[in-house]
Amino acid sequence: MRQSEPDVFINVGDTIYADQPVVAEVKLDDGTIWRNIVTPAKSKVAETLEDFRGNFQYNLLDEHMRRFNAEVPQITMWDDHEVRDNWYPTRNLDRDDRYTSKSMALIAARARQAFFEYNPLPQSGDDPERIYRTVSLGPAMEVFALDLRTYRSANNENKQPTLGDDTRLFGRNQLDWLKARLAASRATWHVIASDLPIGLVVRDGPSNFEAFANADDGPPLGREHEIAELLRFIRDWRIRNTVWITADVHYCAAHHYDPSRARFTAFDPFWEFVAGPLNAGTFGPNAMDGTFGPEVKFTGVPAGMKGNRPPSDGLQFYGTMRVSARTRAMTVELRNLAGKTLYGVELPPAP
Repeated sequence: MRQSEPDVFINVGDTIYADQPVVAEVKLDDGTIWRNIVTPAKSKVAETLEDFRGNFQYNLLDEHMRRFNAEVPQITMWDDHEVRDNWYPTRNLDRDDRYTSKSMALIAARARQAFFEYNPLPQSGDDPERIYRTVSLGPAMEVFALDLRTYRSANNENKQPTLGDDTRLFGRNQLDWLKARLAASRATWHVIASDLPIGLVVRDGPSNFEAFANADDGPPLGREHEIAELLRFIRDWRIRNTVWITADVHYCAAHHYDPSRARFTAFDPFWEFVAGPLNAGTFGPNAMDGTFGPEVKFTGVPAGMKGNRPPSDGLQFYGTMRVSARTRAMTVELRNLAGKTLYGVELPPAP
């Protein structure tokens, strides 16, 4: 990524794996041994403030990451593994024997403090610990970085017929903020950076869901109501050139959403690009929910792939976005760990 000479790196979350201890050796499928550096903080799940700090320090043991951080400005978000897999503030930890502290809210507060210590963010006057924000990159692009962890309701079956307190991912304040900032933006391109994907089905156990989609392909239900409200607003206010970049799932993909294929049709077509992981196990591909009319244009992993592929398999991915100063067209590419472009598309700006 450093050799791509980016102007900025948008990190959409899972900056650490606080809930994933590492062991000294792992035997791979081919019989070879993967060896890890092990520190006290990475030998157990993170609970204390020092544990979380130790997870960020662990990443900085890598000279390549230190060199990248020294050269490249970053817009950093968080997702779940900065705290715990699939966490939400009211999650019950009573059955998770790895944790001596059973307060998800307390553990999340410690994780948030460490996140801010190792990822300095501009402070908002009304909320100094707010993670969601916009970053202007000049007249060509504005980035809208979201936080779909702090304000979310508990994971559930995600089939509620109306929007309510039990369907939150954005939360009302963040959703209204995003709509207002999109309407006020004068940039050519509006890049919405979301730690969770839109149409990909991400489950939390056999019956609950972690992201927006609920796998029923029907009209919006549950958390899909927030996406429907936002997409309708973008259409009605004629906000052009919105592109989503998302993660959470551990592979790369390009999705195009169009109302002509959708059950909910009150929106303009748009693209979503998924990229990751940088250096974690590779999974996927996930099933796609048809509510918003997605078409999978590209997927970086084969169907039926055995999950948790190691970095030695080469299935690490990142994306690049470039806007032409002359035409204002945006070129998006999905690349592998060697920097090879696996998929690319040029998006002309709408008038």
